[in-house]
Amino acid sequence: MVAPPPTGIYVPVPTFFSKPDPEGIPALDLATQTKHGLHLASNGIRGLVLLGSTGEAIAVTNGERKTLLAHIRQEMDKAGHKDYPIIAGTATQGIDDTITQLQISKDAGAQWGLVLAPGFFATCLTQEGLKKWYLAIANRSPLPILIYHYPAVSNSVALSASTFTTLSSHPNICGAKLSHGDLSLHTQLASSPLPSMSHDKFATFTGLGQQLLPVLTVGGAGAIDGLAAIFPKTVVRLYEMIEKGDLMEARKLQEVVARGEGLVVGHGVVGVKEGVRRVLGWDSECRLPLVKGLGEEKWKEWEGVVAELDEIEKGLS
Repeated sequence: MVAPPPTGIYVPVPTFFSKPDPEGIPALDLATQTKHGLHLASNGIRGLVLLGSTGEAIAVTNGERKTLLAHIRQEMDKAGHKDYPIIAGTATQGIDDTITQLQISKDAGAQWGLVLAPGFFATCLTQEGLKKWYLAIANRSPLPILIYHYPAVSNSVALSASTFTTLSSHPNICGAKLSHGDLSLHTQLASSPLPSMSHDKFATFTGLGQQLLPVLTVGGAGAIDGLAAIFPKTVVRLYEMIEKGDLMEARKLQEVVARGEGLVVGHGVVGVKEGVRRVLGWDSECRLPLVKGLGEEKWKEWEGVVAELDEIEKGLS
């Protein structure tokens, strides 16, 4: 049996790209990637999720995957963050392709894999098929894996609570990231009395920081949260308040965080990159079909809550 990632706040970091080359393809910007990663590690973030949905994983080659992960592992070690938790995402449809990416990720220094459910055949997928797909990967994976349940990017594919229960019994499956609003599923997983889903064997993370307070109260392990890429100390402080039982103050901060999370929910990685650029000063291109930037008019919708969060962030030690 493998150990799940430690509890806490993780960031699904965006992949930073430089200006496009003559063919219109932006290259990896490893220098900015490092600055952002070290900023997060120095401000309470428990670990990084690289090459997930926010990391534009489907637009990154396997060669770039190796380069990016190995570079971040090396730079974290050099900066004194040795053995810092790194989770590598996959977003393929095939078992062999997923195993290949997990092997590359392990060789480059990741400790866990986050495996997105396949969505191409959504209209004819069954829970039995999904169970067999994940079990086939878990049997061969060189890394312990977490199940990534994100129906919005998986063609509305949803795993049932009973499917998670079955998969939790596999010794190489150690948790899940749930990126949806179904608190019932969060509760059934995080509060399960089954030995295979005990918190030392199976960690349930929410992918939505606006749900952090209710998810932690039912036994969740933390969050893998996009807003924390912009305001790490704020989201970490919310986590700490809840863990200490300071629920009245946590409710106040949760409300502000929930409003800020609208930027992430509404605009995905484009919104996260826009926030990182405007608040932290680190710019990044996107790879097609994504197009960089929200535009001034759209950004005005978020200026108020971003300024409020920025004031909170700057006031935290």
